[in-house]
Amino acid sequence: MSRLLQTITDRVSTRKGKWITLAIWVIVSLLLTIFAPSAKDYEVSRIDALPDDAQSVIAEKKRDHYFKGSDGIPAILIFQSPNEIKLTELTKLLHKLEKENVFGVKEIIPIASLPPQAAASFFADDRTIALIPLTFESSLETKEVKQSLEQIYQLVEKNSDFTLYVTGPAGIAKDSLDLFSRADIVLLLSTVGIILILLIIIYRSPFLALIPLLAAAAVYCVVNHLLGFLGKAGVPLSNQSISIMTILLFATVIDYSLFIFSRYREELKNDENKHEAMKLAMRGVGIPIFYSGATILAAMLVLFFAQFGDYQNFAPIFGTAVIVVMIASVTLVPALFTTFGRKAFWPKVPRVGDEKVTSHSLWGKVGRFVTRKPIISAVSIGIFLLVSASNIVNIHYEFEMMKSFPNDMPSRIGYDILEENFEKGDLAPTTVIFESKNQMTNEEQERLLNTLSQQPLVSHVRVNGVTQDEKVISYSMAFKESPYAIETMDALEKIQTHADDMVKKNGLNGKLYFAGETAAAVDDRSVNNQDIIVIVLLETILIFIMLIFLTKSFKMPIYMMGTILVSFLAALGLGMLLTGLFFNIDTISNRVPLYSFVFLVALGIDYNIILISRYIEERKQYPIKKAVQIAVANTGGVISSAGIILAATFAVLMTQPIELLFVFGFIVAVGILLDTFLIRGILLPSLLILFEKEAVKSKSNSSF
Repeated sequence: MSRLLQTITDRVSTRKGKWITLAIWVIVSLLLTIFAPSAKDYEVSRIDALPDDAQSVIAEKKRDHYFKGSDGIPAILIFQSPNEIKLTELTKLLHKLEKENVFGVKEIIPIASLPPQAAASFFADDRTIALIPLTFESSLETKEVKQSLEQIYQLVEKNSDFTLYVTGPAGIAKDSLDLFSRADIVLLLSTVGIILILLIIIYRSPFLALIPLLAAAAVYCVVNHLLGFLGKAGVPLSNQSISIMTILLFATVIDYSLFIFSRYREELKNDENKHEAMKLAMRGVGIPIFYSGATILAAMLVLFFAQFGDYQNFAPIFGTAVIVVMIASVTLVPALFTTFGRKAFWPKVPRVGDEKVTSHSLWGKVGRFVTRKPIISAVSIGIFLLVSASNIVNIHYEFEMMKSFPNDMPSRIGYDILEENFEKGDLAPTTVIFESKNQMTNEEQERLLNTLSQQPLVSHVRVNGVTQDEKVISYSMAFKESPYAIETMDALEKIQTHADDMVKKNGLNGKLYFAGETAAAVDDRSVNNQDIIVIVLLETILIFIMLIFLTKSFKMPIYMMGTILVSFLAALGLGMLLTGLFFNIDTISNRVPLYSFVFLVALGIDYNIILISRYIEERKQYPIKKAVQIAVANTGGVISSAGIILAATFAVLMTQPIELLFVFGFIVAVGILLDTFLIRGILLPSLLILFEKEAVKSKSNSSF
């Protein structure tokens, strides 16, 4: 692989090769732009997260099979008025909605034909608020649901004085699409803006700011259309995944551009010929960059082993992006820098004979301190990281997706109105399906209903329906607390655990199934916990093996992976402490830990690879302490600047309207800064000095 990679980079660095490389990228970009679909054409706001064998998914299939017509996309219309809402007014309005034949509407609750007591349950106590359940056809795409809901909003505004809020899955899907359509533009502009500003501030060169961004724009164009092909082939493209992918793409392209630029500047101080300087630069950093990209790719592809749909969705999207980034980093980026040559560094142009790294530089001083005081360096940083990591015991998870949306989002407002004016448990009752092997008598149905009603935290249970052969019965079971509360989830999980015992005690022969929001949340928690164990183990083992091949050592990968894992725990603990202090966020989505792990390990190991590669290179000529000092001094500047830019890039996710992305972006930014300044700059070098003495002496010829 190293020979093939060297052959490619040598060709790209030639006078003719750079123009051929740029021409290929321009032609490919133009062809894809003209003829290929865009990822935007196939974006969805929600994907099936739970696997097919999850209990709640099985229960939903049972419900849809036995009680046909129960499937569909639910929406809850919340009508609000400053005055009392009269049943006649509401009925007249609903009749107009039905008469308009809004596309995809399957059913609207016929409130006018219900008994007075049943109809009254759809009104708040002061009757200024009314809720009407509506169901869309399950085959509708998110964009079609959005268009239909917009038509309903217009009809209500035109034909009544009511204020309408639509919540439930349909309302959330529509609002999510609105949010991300605006947020994607903000995300892209913010990412480009922050990178441009930081590059200019750090390097004070307009070309050094524009060249990496030009490369990133080309990569984004190619990836966007390749993902369009995946979407056309049936791969779901979650808008949340696309948002994170955009950050990952820009962050890695900029990172690798800076690594190449730094080594290129070094070589330009040795060689007058810009093409020869780039060839030597890529021979020095080509393999480390390739392995860095490979670790990120491995981390993303491991997500195929997850059961959870959100995690699986990352794998093809991020994998595609990383492959294109890896190709660009050894072709497009060096070709662009070679084309500009020394002009790329204007106004601080490197000349042959210039000093490579000044001894009084910050990282030169850090390198000398670490080599003189390795024990103090390792212990002080280790204590800080362990104390930060200890805060993970205080993490609390939130399973109510609505709470992660902005307060002014219509579906969030509607949900809050429901929660304040109606019984919490009635917002999303659990559907209980009992599938009996024998025909059930009325007495047996009632006895099972009473047993379910007596379970902890259950508010009430009612019969939803019975099949014609009376072998299957559906109950609606409402809890006293919110359907998404931890207490409710725990209560349902206990009921599920003892379900078979309940059936036996009632003298029945059959099986209970539980569907609905709470049941899905229970499965969500269980599957997520399993995925965390599987992904963390697989990713750690896979990257560890790759590092063994990279370093030709067994001990160094232990330091490299160990420091990154401790850094991840510290970032999670410290990140949650700071989000609580500064942003008043006390709970997080259970997705955040795994999201953070995947990115912090994959990106954090990049900096360790760059440091270790330079250390091994210098170790061929110098003793351990000198090699460490030179490695820290030479890589410190580019890694610290790259880390600052990378952290700022992920912090751009804090502009997103979803709290999950906000917290995730903040924690990853914190983790990257820890990796950049504490792990790579101090802890890892001190561990090399303390533990690599004998091993390095016996392997002094190790190389990339």
